[in-house]
Amino acid sequence: MLVSRESQGAGRRPGVHAPGEERTDQSHHQERLSLSGASRSEIVGGHEAKPHSRPYMAYLKRNNSYFCGGFLVDPGWVMTAAHCKGNLTVILGAHNIHKQEASQQRFAVQSYHPHPAYQDRPLVNDILLLKLKGKAKVNKYVRAIGLPKGNVAPGIQCSIAGWGHIDQGKATNKLFETNVIIWPSKDCHSFNPGITNGIICAAGNHQDKDCSQGDDGGPLVCNRTAEGIFSYDFNRRPGFYTSIAYHLRWIKKTMK
Repeated sequence: MLVSRESQGAGRRPGVHAPGEERTDQSHHQERLSLSGASRSEIVGGHEAKPHSRPYMAYLKRNNSYFCGGFLVDPGWVMTAAHCKGNLTVILGAHNIHKQEASQQRFAVQSYHPHPAYQDRPLVNDILLLKLKGKAKVNKYVRAIGLPKGNVAPGIQCSIAGWGHIDQGKATNKLFETNVIIWPSKDCHSFNPGITNGIICAAGNHQDKDCSQGDDGGPLVCNRTAEGIFSYDFNRRPGFYTSIAYHLRWIKKTMK
């Protein structure tokens, strides 16, 4: 969910769920609440995205309820976080996810490809490629986003987007977005001394936008390029993202 202001407390592990548990959107938020002690996920100061202005965005469903975000990187492949792995349905071309929009394309997942060195405690190499059962029809509503050629520089303004709760816990069915700034690695380490290589951290540049993280598995977009995948936070800024540039060799090999 888009997160902008949360209470201080224990760290959050997004996407954690009880095995076999069927969840509604509401129970998913309550579960995250109980696991972390954090307030309901919110985005403060963000706004509704222009419909279909982010044609790479993917809405991932599990057990008929919202589970994670993701993004199209090739007509046959979607990228997300490895902690989002499950029996997923991928929806592309959506703006209002509770409407059957003519722009939407739905896919089952043919195969799941988590990074071979992924681990969940702590979250490391939190990246997953979904090979779709079929290929997306590329049009103005559905289009892949480019991948980076190198590391993103600190101080760059980037953006995140997703479906979920916005100000004061109000639910939205529409895609919302906000901006974040890439932090220098030394500042990331000061908040998380155990941080490993292959992690980017970022946060809003105004107190009202602290902890703007975006959807679990959703993209950190800088200059129209997917630079990171939201992985986790500690209920305060910054948010921590898996670096796509760091994993490019594995990505290219997997998608061959």
